[in-house]
Amino acid sequence: MKFATFGPGGNSDSFYAEGHKSTAEAPAWVKAKGLDAYEYEAGNGLTAGEASLRKVGEEAKKHGILMSLHTPYFISLSGVDPEKRLKSVDYIKKSLWAAELLGADTIVIHSGSAAKITREEAMGLARDTLEKIIEEVGDTPIHLGLETMGKINQLGTLEEVIELCKTDRHYYPVVDFGHLNARNVGGYYTDIDSYRRTFDAVANGLGDEIAKNMHCHFSKIMYTSAGEKKHLTFADGEFGPAFEPLAEAIIKEGLTPRIICESDGTMAEDALYMKNLVRR
Repeated sequence: MKFATFGPGGNSDSFYAEGHKSTAEAPAWVKAKGLDAYEYEAGNGLTAGEASLRKVGEEAKKHGILMSLHTPYFISLSGVDPEKRLKSVDYIKKSLWAAELLGADTIVIHSGSAAKITREEAMGLARDTLEKIIEEVGDTPIHLGLETMGKINQLGTLEEVIELCKTDRHYYPVVDFGHLNARNVGGYYTDIDSYRRTFDAVANGLGDEIAKNMHCHFSKIMYTSAGEKKHLTFADGEFGPAFEPLAEAIIKEGLTPRIICESDGTMAEDALYMKNLVRR
């Protein structure tokens, strides 16, 4: 029987506090904590070499840890400068190379900005970039995940991500519940039905299997009138969203997502809280 799986995005503060220094040690550490997954963070750029990435991948395989990779934040699918968008295609190609070494089945991509152009223009540019990516990478077995975003001036509402995923069958939604809550200035996820609506929207747009097995991010996020401001920990009681109604939705609907926690320094601990709550 398949279950929802959980893990951290990157290394918790406790990972380093316990004396670990290399991400090659992370898969064993994550497994020992009782978690199932790990997202390799390359948001600030992919700097690790082939040997390092391969070692992490070997350790993940050895310990049965599901791997994904977060691509660089400076990728912009909707950039108005054609040269920058072509560079984004190259960054995606390099991320797929790294993902293969890591044994990752998913890469996570930010959708881009819609600050200085209309959302329709941004969607058109993003579609064009997504088509160019497929022309370059071909029939890759790795899922190209498009993430919902937290700032209002960013491309990446749930509806926009679903629409962009229709560009090609290699694109999959990565729903970040904290981002969606923040870009709606809170109150977006209040009960089990509010979470159900997200899974229903994905199912209606892309199919039941994609909705049931989504790659997701979860963290509590501080927001302003412009949307996302700062990732928090589960100790926060002000901003949310609350995970408990999502846990209820996962159980009652028989969902099997992979949920990567992106809390501020406590991602492994908060991921374990989520896993334990769902299993209980």
